[in-house]
Amino acid sequence: MLEYVNRKDSDCYKWDSECAQGCLPLWIADMDFKAAKPIREAMQRRLDHGVFGYSIVPQANYDAVAHWFERRHGWKGINRDNLLYTTAVVPAISAIFAALEANMEAFRTHYGKTGISGSPLKILTFTPAYNAFFSSIENMGCELVPCPLVLVGNRFEINWSDLEAKAKEADVFLLCNPHNPTGRVWSRAELERIADIMRREHLFVLSDEIHCEFAFPGHAYTPFASIVINDTDFCVCTSASKAFNIAGLLCANIFVPNKELFAQINHALEVHEVNGLNPFGLVAQVAAYNESEAWLDELNEYVYGNFCYLRDFIQKELPQLRIHETEGTYLGWVDISALNMPAEQFCCDLAKNGHVLFNPSEMYGAEHYVRINLATSRDILVEALNRLKSYLNK
Repeated sequence: MLEYVNRKDSDCYKWDSECAQGCLPLWIADMDFKAAKPIREAMQRRLDHGVFGYSIVPQANYDAVAHWFERRHGWKGINRDNLLYTTAVVPAISAIFAALEANMEAFRTHYGKTGISGSPLKILTFTPAYNAFFSSIENMGCELVPCPLVLVGNRFEINWSDLEAKAKEADVFLLCNPHNPTGRVWSRAELERIADIMRREHLFVLSDEIHCEFAFPGHAYTPFASIVINDTDFCVCTSASKAFNIAGLLCANIFVPNKELFAQINHALEVHEVNGLNPFGLVAQVAAYNESEAWLDELNEYVYGNFCYLRDFIQKELPQLRIHETEGTYLGWVDISALNMPAEQFCCDLAKNGHVLFNPSEMYGAEHYVRINLATSRDILVEALNRLKSYLNK
């Protein structure tokens, strides 16, 4: 059963950060719901053991991940030989970049991409993009190749001609499936077309699928691995953290079908010291995937209800704003361009004078949008939107 928790004064980044003081924080992407009972019980059993030393990854974790994705999403073939563990998806992405960069000249030579030899690893990704994509690309000494999504009606679409052109100058395509922050859930047809372009232009694909458990009615998450079952020039990052609200337990997975690259990424994880796991994260993941599906289904229904409330409220009460149809994740992406002010300025002023905290779109490489976290109680969402209305109607 889904249970809202007041996280104030619990050393919670979302609620207790300095910038969140006095605000209803609908910003950073974690949830205000207590973890599922099977997860809490599994952690209690581990706690009762009383010793919390270094842990190995038991076979139960590999089995839980493999069974979950095959049963719930039709993704077959995950096993101990192609699954790596690390602390979180962002460190996983950075380690993958490091492994690819260390071997990229051989990769470029193999595929005849000599025109960009000697340059930094070039990372192609859709924008707007999750802000950690930008920092990971920069921190690892790589070069961003942005491919802006285009708004068609009330939905963001891929600019296919731009994607094809930019794929010719890049090494890696960094996919977010489903997409943060726009909430697009890429269709099988779209993913197949992406795969065809990347295969033709010899790009390695790195797919971040941390939001995979959130797809609204009429939409379905398609694992990228199920599109490219005969390929090996890709890897997929997943984690139970986003779906089951256990991000602080630090446990994520990297699916790597290429044996040589598997060893290289494993080495990069060791070099960057992100291969040691929290024992509570391991037991929580098993309990999440093996025993907490009903809780997740209830969560999805509740979050979708929150999105519908947000959409209807904006359309009826705040016509100066525009809400795009979200297909998944628990994030609303709202157009504030009619207010004629930068999103950063708007968010700062709203926090100060309206006491609501959203994420401004500049951090995601876009202008005139705000990102709204819907993974909270309906009462909190209602109060936040009423505050927003009062602020805008001053």
